[in-house]
Amino acid sequence: MYTLKKSLGQHFLKDDTVIQKIMDALKEDPFDRLVEVGPGGGALTKYLIQLPNIEFKAVELDAEKVEYLQKTYPVLHDKIIHQSFLDIEMPFTEPFTVIGNFPYNISTQILFKVLDWKEHVPVVIGMFQKEVAQRVASKEGSKVYGVISVLIQAFYEVEYLFDVSNQAFNPPPKVQSGVIRLKRRKDVLNVKSDRNFYVLVKTAFNQRRKTMRNAVKGQFTQEVLQDPIFEKRAEALSVDEFAALTFLMK
Repeated sequence: MYTLKKSLGQHFLKDDTVIQKIMDALKEDPFDRLVEVGPGGGALTKYLIQLPNIEFKAVELDAEKVEYLQKTYPVLHDKIIHQSFLDIEMPFTEPFTVIGNFPYNISTQILFKVLDWKEHVPVVIGMFQKEVAQRVASKEGSKVYGVISVLIQAFYEVEYLFDVSNQAFNPPPKVQSGVIRLKRRKDVLNVKSDRNFYVLVKTAFNQRRKTMRNAVKGQFTQEVLQDPIFEKRAEALSVDEFAALTFLMK
């Protein structure tokens, strides 16, 4: 078989009921190309490779798992990218869906990588540590609303699908999990530039206990900072409000 590597944050899904719920969610949106992140022991992969008329690739860093998957599922022989997802080139030139029981130690970085490819990735279905899943899906006013919430929701509609017990994994992680779906927004967010937007959001939440006036004062003129919106804290601003503010930046 294979060994589990704590250094890679490996907790492999074993609950077929959970796997079926993920598959059902995946099938709700049409796709022609699919990328699985972190197939591990292949619990989800064995169902994904049965999908008809789909171009499929899996991204797996662990050489032992790559060898195991190729032996167990010969169809995967030339479909596995043996690298960290964070280091790969874009796997398809045409649009593709991303799915996976994401390694929890790099799950937020995976989402930022997806943002780099947002024009090519219309849908993401991912399993995350529950706190991370909730953070990505949270709205303004929530204590867990933060940088990842705003940056993802600027380009994707986020739906929290369901909780997953730690008993659904081998070995059981110490945390609960959650599955979320990202669907690219049909309306394009109007920002001065993606870079301005990223800088503003990250600067605002970097000092989230301060008012916006104090947290982002270096990005705006004193005149602009007199607007009442700057009396709020970052967690009170909606994605659209952050977007609108980019046009007032220096």
